[in-house]
Amino acid sequence: MLRRNFFKTTGLAALATGFPQLKAIAENSENSPERSGLKPARLREGATIALIAPCSPPSEEKLTKGIANLTKFGFNIVEGKSLRARNGYLAGTDVERLADLHWAFQNPEIEAVWCIRGGYGASRLLPNIDYDLIRKHPKPLIGYSDVTALHIAIHQRTGLVTFHGPVAASEYPDDTLQHFRSVLVQPIAPYEIAASTEATAFESPEYQPFVISPGQATGALTGGNLALLSALAGTPFAPVFKKKIVFIEDVGEQPYRIDRMLTQLLQATDLAKAAGIALGVFNDCQPKPDSPSLSLPDALRDRLGGLGIPVMYGLPFGHVNQQATFPYGIKAKLDADRMVLTILEEAVV
Repeated sequence: MLRRNFFKTTGLAALATGFPQLKAIAENSENSPERSGLKPARLREGATIALIAPCSPPSEEKLTKGIANLTKFGFNIVEGKSLRARNGYLAGTDVERLADLHWAFQNPEIEAVWCIRGGYGASRLLPNIDYDLIRKHPKPLIGYSDVTALHIAIHQRTGLVTFHGPVAASEYPDDTLQHFRSVLVQPIAPYEIAASTEATAFESPEYQPFVISPGQATGALTGGNLALLSALAGTPFAPVFKKKIVFIEDVGEQPYRIDRMLTQLLQATDLAKAAGIALGVFNDCQPKPDSPSLSLPDALRDRLGGLGIPVMYGLPFGHVNQQATFPYGIKAKLDADRMVLTILEEAVV
């Protein structure tokens, strides 16, 4: 049923693992400006997907679930050589995970690259990624959380539009599938993504949307997981936010840690010069009981409320089942008053 719905609702009817030479990247992002947009081909029914683990190792449960998800959606799956490898908290060594990433982009039979999970480890790969290889073989790269590091670096160095969306082992309720289809399978533009105002959606206080600063703004999309964005600050892969719509989420962090990471971005990057900021659902980020703390909303208002740009909280993305898919580098409009983000152009060709 999932396979039929995944494509029917969009109107679509219809190995050599060579070891690439590692290529160090020494330029600072200021000396290596972001390239113009390079759109990959849209996903089609029967597409061959490379399933890779560039971060932490997946459990057998996540592997089974991810493979089952993509199979139900009608895709053919080719596993990365190191998909099942383990190296402590990493899915194999850096060399092994990097080889899978390069193989997935270089292999002409592969049409998209989907990450099985996040975790930790993607940022370790950034200096040695062959960005020229990726630029010559543009394909959708899909994932979120720790995959943020890959999105930021690859889009900066190649111009490739990549996709902050569910990992293969995510849950796929109807709204998540609809968002994914409308961006990657049969693109709709303009396409609105709105915060939920239904009382049933408020499973906990983190799900309650609110406006921090009203207004409207337009710009290219960038962002991702707050911990990864702050960890990239001060590196050659530091995110660039000026005049962009920045989407941010995190999970399992106390408000003081959210404060600290936002402060890091405000002091070390041009986040204050963003066109607007769209916050997702910060799942499990409430203060511990009886601890002296700002609430999550108060911490966000304190750090982001005085920037003079539109800022809102509660769009459907983050470490939650409801996941919108955001294409990096694609023009979007944020309407903080309506709590709606609109993708203004198609992200695939």
